Amino acid sequence: MNGHIHVAAAALHDPQGRVLIAKRPERVHQGGRWEFPGGKLEPGETPAVALARELKEELGIRVLSSRPLIRVRHDYGDRHVLLDVHRVTGYAGDPHGREGQPIAWVHPDAMDPATFPAADRPIISALRLPECYLITGEDPRAPDRFMDRLDRTLARGIRLVQLRAHNLGDDDYAGLAQGAFRLCARHGARLLLNRDPHLVRDLPCHGLHLTGWRLAALARRPLDDRRLVGASCHTAQDLAHAAHLGLDYALLSPVRATRSHPDARPLGWTRFAALVEGAGLPVYALGGLGPGDLDVAFAHGAQGIAAIRGFWRY
Repeated sequence: MNGHIHVAAAALHDPQGRVLIAKRPERVHQGGRWEFPGGKLEPGETPAVALARELKEELGIRVLSSRPLIRVRHDYGDRHVLLDVHRVTGYAGDPHGREGQPIAWVHPDAMDPATFPAADRPIISALRLPECYLITGEDPRAPDRFMDRLDRTLARGIRLVQLRAHNLGDDDYAGLAQGAFRLCARHGARLLLNRDPHLVRDLPCHGLHLTGWRLAALARRPLDDRRLVGASCHTAQDLAHAAHLGLDYALLSPVRATRSHPDARPLGWTRFAALVEGAGLPVYALGGLGPGDLDVAFAHGAQGIAAIRGFWRY
């Protein structure tokens, strides 16, 4: 009979953006691999209470504030784990391995998923992604105005952009992508192209976003792990397929009614949370949302907010 283990784990950041990881003892399950510090919930504990206790015992620190980052379920065959991962936003003390465990501060982009337990790998994806995700709006057939709007939006702090321009032909889209890539590079942002995967391979970008119908047509991940790949999802089946392909994130919509899709039935936050619960990858909330919805999105399991109007005029 498989054991079911509920674990609280932490993502602690330092001022340089690095995250603390610890090495598991060789004698235990998944021994010798790196992990995010934390431990099993005791009877009657909430994840937040368990996390505070574990970090005091393991690292000698006191948690002052935290928020949910991602919830991951994984079946190892001999045991099933549920990881409640929180981003620790404030703590007191100097973290150190109180139980003799090696620790290290590592930037998420430098983490090698192969050196972590399989259940921890979606956590690495979540740590590599920002909270806010822009889907471009306006009419890209006026490229100068479009680029000016994108430049001003990036200057306000957006660091992940999907270039959405379905009405442009391939040549015009390629030209727009080249200009958008230069702007994103100047601001330290990443550009995802919403186009046929074969076209994306020949254009400057940081990854690919798949429409729902492109996601359904794929049998394997279209790009290697060096570039981000995500997809638009609306159902549990969509999310399961995205996770099966090893995608880095999903957009789940619509959370609320939108002007762009007035006939689509909104999920609402309760249904959104239920779908995200079993997703197995970071999920952005999309549909009638903006920066003011971040806290409620975090509370319902979201990586953050994706938006067109909510950020394009932000």
